[in-house]
Amino acid sequence: MAAKIRLEIDLAFSMTESATPDHTPSTINGTVTADGSTVEVFVDSPEAFGGSSTPSLDAVRELAKALADKGVAVSITGPKGNLVSLGAVEVSRVQRLLTRSPHIRLGSLSALTPMAKSVRGAGKADTPGLLPPSTPFPLVPTVNRKIRRRVTTTHHTPGSGRARLIFVQDSATWNGQVPREFNLGPVTTTIGSGPDVDLVLPGLDVVHAEVQHNDADEYVLIPHGPVSGSVNPTGPSVLRTGARIQLGQWCLAYFREEYADHGRPFGGRSGGELAYQRPQFDPRTGRTEGDGSEGVGDFRRRPR
Repeated sequence: MAAKIRLEIDLAFSMTESATPDHTPSTINGTVTADGSTVEVFVDSPEAFGGSSTPSLDAVRELAKALADKGVAVSITGPKGNLVSLGAVEVSRVQRLLTRSPHIRLGSLSALTPMAKSVRGAGKADTPGLLPPSTPFPLVPTVNRKIRRRVTTTHHTPGSGRARLIFVQDSATWNGQVPREFNLGPVTTTIGSGPDVDLVLPGLDVVHAEVQHNDADEYVLIPHGPVSGSVNPTGPSVLRTGARIQLGQWCLAYFREEYADHGRPFGGRSGGELAYQRPQFDPRTGRTEGDGSEGVGDFRRRPR
């Protein structure tokens, strides 16, 4: 925790605004006092804080945090009471949401009103402005709660997205070349060591596994021999982009372009999001399509 700083301040100041053709200059008087770690700043014209050169709220947050780190609190007051306090101060949860800072405490509404009016009219006069600025406003979050968004889907033309398997290489075996890729077939792709399979990989069973492209436009891995990685080792697995498939000494990664991968929002979730999305109607196919793992025995799906 930062060491406490003890301050002894007794200062009075007076500042006169610069004159302009449309603005009559006025004098702003104030005092700065401190006896310990709390600094009290009083100004007789709170509207001076709404000048044209007021810093952003981000700058005020940084200043407030720097003061808090030093254990210093600065309170700004006017004729009607406290305007704002910065630094090592207690802040309510509501005010933390308004200012997005645990080190900025707003004063009373009656004291802040003159300052708010000066902020709205800051562009009409060349007011020099003092700290703190008008940045804690507005006092009420400006959130539009009436927005209605239409649920969409990433489902595309069946078979699109170039579903493929990429041979994974580590730093010890990579030769600097682009990794080998194998495009999956439109219906079924068989993998093994037999002469009649689509993807021949020595050292595997004759037909070690197959990838089926089903009517739901999903690519499903069906193991026949030992399989590991990020897929179900004992049953069918709906493949999602980035899935790792370990077949003996061969490590493959499944990829499909995001616009066609049903695991991407909003087309259904089966990989990584820890949720399953409700069925959605696809106007292009005329079907209501549910989560991609429905009916294929995804081992990650828990019974209800």
